[in-house]
Amino acid sequence: MAFAVSLTACSRTATPAGHAPQAMPVKTETVALEPVPVSDTYVATIKSRRSATIQPQVSGNIFQIFVHSGQRVTIGQRMMEIDFRQQQAIVAQQQASEQQALALYQFNQQDIVRQKSLFTAGIISKQAYQQANQSYNSSKASYESQVAALKSAQQQLAYFHISAPFTGIIGDVPVHVGDYVSPTTVLTTLDDNTQLEAYIYIPADRAAQVRLGLPIEITDAAGKVLDRTRIYFVSPQVDNQLQAILAKAKVHTRPDVLRTAQLVRAVVVWSTAATPTVPVLAVTQIGGQPFVFVAKNDNGHYVARQISVTLGETSGNMYAVKNGLQVGDKVIVSGIQFLVDGAPVQPLS
Repeated sequence: MAFAVSLTACSRTATPAGHAPQAMPVKTETVALEPVPVSDTYVATIKSRRSATIQPQVSGNIFQIFVHSGQRVTIGQRMMEIDFRQQQAIVAQQQASEQQALALYQFNQQDIVRQKSLFTAGIISKQAYQQANQSYNSSKASYESQVAALKSAQQQLAYFHISAPFTGIIGDVPVHVGDYVSPTTVLTTLDDNTQLEAYIYIPADRAAQVRLGLPIEITDAAGKVLDRTRIYFVSPQVDNQLQAILAKAKVHTRPDVLRTAQLVRAVVVWSTAATPTVPVLAVTQIGGQPFVFVAKNDNGHYVARQISVTLGETSGNMYAVKNGLQVGDKVIVSGIQFLVDGAPVQPLS
């Protein structure tokens, strides 16, 4: 009797033959047309709109270096000094010569007044007065010449002190104290990282489409958007070597995000078009081929169908779909790792 009761209990709990597997609840999103940008991606170079190569205007040995690579300097800040002692001696000599010329000029200034009064009184001859006037004019010209020579020597002395022409970041400093430099020597570079722009070379076959105001997305290698901007300059000529057109776009992001000479990606948005889109999470890759699962109605019941798709660019968290889906398809976005083609599903609203 115990054995019979056991068989009866087992018969009650066994799954009837041919019972369909339970439908798995899944979340779905309906495929709809969304405005998707039509774009191309190019490598761009970040450059400063204020950049200077610092070279001396005089020759000599480096006397002092006050800055280092990567340092931020302000306009007028002293960066380097070339040995100025010889030029300083020349300035001192010119100052003495100017004082000597000034003394003679001042004496002749007083003397010409006296000579004029004597000539007017008939005490001296006209020739004597003319000689005195000539001496006065000569001393005046000599003094003015010495003033100009002193000013020139002082200006030359200022060239031995290298100062920042504007506020920016110091580049490489290839020279050292004691090095002999000349006007052809590069001392360092200076870049203003607050005024950056992207240099984008666009293939010449796109010349008809390149125009001012085209939207640009500046991204890093991982695709993270660093800045959104627009083209503000298009070169009227094609670069013969690259067979490309130079376009520039101003960069508005913080200086610590982008730097001069940095390579980035520039996404040029030519236009937007209404395109079917699917969430990134709905896409799986099998052997390099993208697939999605779509909830299909099969005689009143939903089943998951695996469909191969051709994807376009990403827009936010969505893929543009070029082929494989239709507007209105219910794409499964949850539990896709547990699905197989034909598995019963229960779409959730």
